[in-house]
Amino acid sequence: MSPKARSVYRCQECGAEHTKWAGRCDTCGAWNSLVEEAAAARPAASSKSARRIGGATSMAEGGSVAATPRLREVSGSERERWKTGLDEFDFVLGGGIVPGSMILVGGEPGIGKSTLLLQVAARLESAGHATLYASGEESALQVKLRAGRIGGGAMEVQSLSETMLETVLATAASVAPRVLIVDSIQTLFTADLEGAPGNVGQVRECAARLMRFAKETGTTVFVVGHVTKGGGIAGPKTLEHIVDTVLYFEGDATLDHRLLRATKNRFGSVDEIGVFRMSEEGLEPVGNPSELFMGDRMGDASGSAVTALLEGSRPVLIEVQALAAKAGFGTPQRVATGYDSRRLALLLAVLDKRAGLSFSALDVFLNVVGGVRLQEPAGDLAVAAALASSIYDRAIPRDAVFVGEVGLGGEIRPVSQVERRIAEASNMGMTTVYLSERGVPKRGAGRGVKMVGVRTISDLFQKLFT
Repeated sequence: MSPKARSVYRCQECGAEHTKWAGRCDTCGAWNSLVEEAAAARPAASSKSARRIGGATSMAEGGSVAATPRLREVSGSERERWKTGLDEFDFVLGGGIVPGSMILVGGEPGIGKSTLLLQVAARLESAGHATLYASGEESALQVKLRAGRIGGGAMEVQSLSETMLETVLATAASVAPRVLIVDSIQTLFTADLEGAPGNVGQVRECAARLMRFAKETGTTVFVVGHVTKGGGIAGPKTLEHIVDTVLYFEGDATLDHRLLRATKNRFGSVDEIGVFRMSEEGLEPVGNPSELFMGDRMGDASGSAVTALLEGSRPVLIEVQALAAKAGFGTPQRVATGYDSRRLALLLAVLDKRAGLSFSALDVFLNVVGGVRLQEPAGDLAVAAALASSIYDRAIPRDAVFVGEVGLGGEIRPVSQVERRIAEASNMGMTTVYLSERGVPKRGAGRGVKMVGVRTISDLFQKLFT
């Protein structure tokens, strides 16, 4: 039996190494910052090497001279991507799965991460790419029940219920799958560390070894990651630095659609989104997200406006709803869903100062339809229009789109790639686009679309409600 690998405790703040765990780092004084890590065995040091601690000579010991070709001399081509058949999934990845890559998928519990990856495994298995699904959270019977609901070749996927990393890697090396799915990284542990599964040291060490396995064998590795209360993936931040692609699976569990967002992608663009609808047979790709988010819009209700967001390279029309009602208590409420509450407070102050719309005695509720997060400043104009529509209690024309950033002086600023936003509005049957006067394209970006340039929010309200 081989001896157990030596482990050390490293401070996450300063990087100092300790032989045993302590509540406080002696070097930097940080509390609860020591994390167990596996350390390679060190050869017995001679008296000469022990004395030689620093310097260029000691830094080069144990290494070898490597070739250094110039970049123009490097040859080769990009490997062919594997298509999964889920168009939205392939789109977010940049055109398909790159062999030998490692992809991290994070999301809230019960959002559908395991269902999505099992569907991907079924599609790849049907396409002739052997797949191994290693689940540390569910038994083989539980995975089988989900596969029976999904169908489409999911029953042919090889399964493994194991939490020990060494067993997972040994099995994968023996089976030699083209794709390995690990659900989840927080349930894996390595025998070289004494910490419980899910702690920082275990997650980092297991991820590093899975990444090395992917690069050495050419196997694509999918890893499921849990998220914290703040919405970030649990574990060390280095987990996201190690992998090639980071995908977040988002959405409200009470709604039937989900968003897959790429926040890091070494083989494609970031901030791309894919839209899926949850059904009895699993997740179905939605080819036209704008139609999904605007399908139930009421055109005769006040407080509703439409904006065109740019999610990565895809323009999407989103409905913004606002409601201003008389406050029932002394302090008015400010409730925003899918929108930054501080940005809402800023816009309310601008509307009060520059347009004469007072919200001091009103409760304000703002909702971005479909569970989408409106983070782009291009949606400011739609938020302002929805708030004014609720104050005046007059509906905005159903075929109007608002694109622009609102400044503190009440001015409307232009946004980037306005032509693509206008083209998406034209495709969805919109006829009027309100935007910054300086951002109106010289040539028509969409057929049958009237572009109305406005300088300030006061100009916008005069054109809408006068």
